[in-house]
Amino acid sequence: MQETFFTSKEAAKITGCTLRQLQYWRERGVIVPAISDTGTGRSIYYSKPDLLELAAMSYWLSVGLSFDIASTTLKKLKDQEPELFTSGKGKRFMLLLEPQERSPLGVLKVSLELVEYDRKKAIASLDAGKPVIPVWLDEIYQQLQQKLKA
Repeated sequence: MQETFFTSKEAAKITGCTLRQLQYWRERGVIVPAISDTGTGRSIYYSKPDLLELAAMSYWLSVGLSFDIASTTLKKLKDQEPELFTSGKGKRFMLLLEPQERSPLGVLKVSLELVEYDRKKAIASLDAGKPVIPVWLDEIYQQLQQKLKA
C-alpha cells in the first residue's frame, strides 16, 4: 500500500498549525517531514505520523506548555512509544509537575515528568494541588483520522 503525503498547506489546514509553525519546527529539527532533493517550496511533504506530531505539538502549546517542554515530550514519546505515531495505539501518558529545589533567590524550581497514565496517581497529584496534563495521543490520533476522512 502506498503512503499518503501532504503539502505544508494541507498539513497546516488539517492540524490547525500555521505555516510559520511548520517552518520553525522543521528548522529546529522537532518535526522533520519527508523532503525531496530540492528541499524548497512545494517539495516539502508530511506523512500521516508527521501530522500526528504536528497536531500533538499544536495541542500542547495551546494548553500552555512551553515550546521546549512540548518538543521534549514529543521526542520522549517517539522514543518510548513509536507505535502511537503510526497506529494511535499504545499507552497513555501524563505530565506531572515535580518540585525541585529552591534557587538562591528562594524561587522554587519545577519540572514536568512524563509518566504512564495512572488514574490514582493523577488524582493524588491533583489532590496535592499539582497540575496533571494528559498526553493521550490516541485521542489526538482519532481526531486527526476524522479530519482526514472529511
